[in-house]
Amino acid sequence: MVNDRGAATVEAAIAVAALLLVLGLAFTGLRAVADQIRCVDAAREIARLISRGDHGGSAEALSKIAPAGAALTVRQDGDSVSVAVEVAALGRLLPGLRLRGTAFAVLEPGVGSPETAF
Repeated sequence: MVNDRGAATVEAAIAVAALLLVLGLAFTGLRAVADQIRCVDAAREIARLISRGDHGGSAEALSKIAPAGAALTVRQDGDSVSVAVEVAALGRLLPGLRLRGTAFAVLEPGVGSPETAF
């Protein structure tokens, strides 16, 4: 090895770039997990609100709890309600990947149809 000058600098630069890439991927994964948890929490809270008859609070809960751009689906089957909150993963960076949180609740006696609120 006649001319090794600068080899350590190049190796250090490659190592730092690889470390930044791994940290970026880890941060992106954690963000996706956090958005998934927010979808599940929003679906649970909205199902609870609808089962109690508070249809107006469901739109507010969606905007406060769910990630930005989340879509809400509410289905009633007899005396129960199923809620799904869905959002594009990572702000549409991965178009084929969608995060979804679902929840199920039984309507309390005397509570009307959730479709009347939407």
